[in-house]
Amino acid sequence: MESIMKVLFFLSGFVIVWAMIGYPLSLNIIGKLYGNRKVLKDYSHQPNVTVMVVAHNEEKVIFKKLQNLLSLNYPKEKIDILVASDNSTDRTNEIVIKFIQEHPDREIRLCEIKARKGKTNAQNEAQKTVTTEYLVMTDANSIMDKESIKELMSAFTSDDIAYVSGRLSLINQASSDVSNAEASYWDSDVALREIEGRIQTITAGNGALYACRTKDYYDFNPIQCHDSAMPSLYALQGKRAIANHDAIAYEKAGEVIEDEFGRKVRMNRNLLKHILPDLRILNIYKYKWFPYFYFGHRTCRYLLWISHLIVLVSNILLIPESWFYMMTFLGQALFYSLAVVKVVTKNNNKLLTLVYYYCVTISAQWVGVFNILTGRAKPFWEKAETTR
Repeated sequence: MESIMKVLFFLSGFVIVWAMIGYPLSLNIIGKLYGNRKVLKDYSHQPNVTVMVVAHNEEKVIFKKLQNLLSLNYPKEKIDILVASDNSTDRTNEIVIKFIQEHPDREIRLCEIKARKGKTNAQNEAQKTVTTEYLVMTDANSIMDKESIKELMSAFTSDDIAYVSGRLSLINQASSDVSNAEASYWDSDVALREIEGRIQTITAGNGALYACRTKDYYDFNPIQCHDSAMPSLYALQGKRAIANHDAIAYEKAGEVIEDEFGRKVRMNRNLLKHILPDLRILNIYKYKWFPYFYFGHRTCRYLLWISHLIVLVSNILLIPESWFYMMTFLGQALFYSLAVVKVVTKNNNKLLTLVYYYCVTISAQWVGVFNILTGRAKPFWEKAETTR
């Protein structure tokens, strides 16, 4: 029994440490070894594109989004704008229709999805109407930089590049300790994606801004999201998903913990499947760096919820064995206590906020797993109002 507890303790401890410290450090070292490898760009590559916006009850932001799309620095005759309205019941459709009427010189279409089945389903349905060679997808509450489409298209420099992710820039970092913590986490994650992309392929994109060839589009199950499913699909097809972080979309992070917690629960609605979505990922001879990237950046992070529980329980049972286990237990107790102090005191200390935010993230994974096991995981959700 003691031996089993030790194995569980060290194995779970490794998953936690590798996910949060080991993998980022190792990737930075690997990135320096590949320092001469950059994202190639060809700005003369300006094909016809469809910019798809999925919207469910986005009357607050859809007009501003459409105005933003008309201001992009890309040949207007080469841009189709497609709004996929996921069973909107507010004024979203009305606003889009009026906008279309006011801009007859632009190619703008509304695709009304009658049954609400979530963002991925709306993308699947709307994509069937796309005739352009490339498809750019963006969120209704994301404001795209004027050069964003030009940047995305410039990165499709070879046939093996199937997906290009832009960079999400959070504009309200200073608004609250919650948005500040999310922005800090996101900035560190973006740095990892940049290295993965220029070495071989990223393991996840972001829904605010990304592009693919229309012929490479895949109809995923609506419970899945493109952010996590698309890069893995293309990697297993022997293609590349890369990041061009000069293509930028601006967005607000959740400013209250309820909004950010809800967003993270939604992100984990398919967590169990993404721990190891395909056994082929383990084939290092065929997929080179991708198995290493996926294990460190995805598998270990998707296992944090259970790893923290196992390392705590096994640690408690091992305390009588030696002073080492007593010290590690006290360390864990102190860590969780810092999160409690943050809740009780509402102190904005950066360390307390980061610890608290991390614990919220782990809690959201647990809720996500609970929803999966109880059949409560859904492909749609109510948006976070503080991000609008």
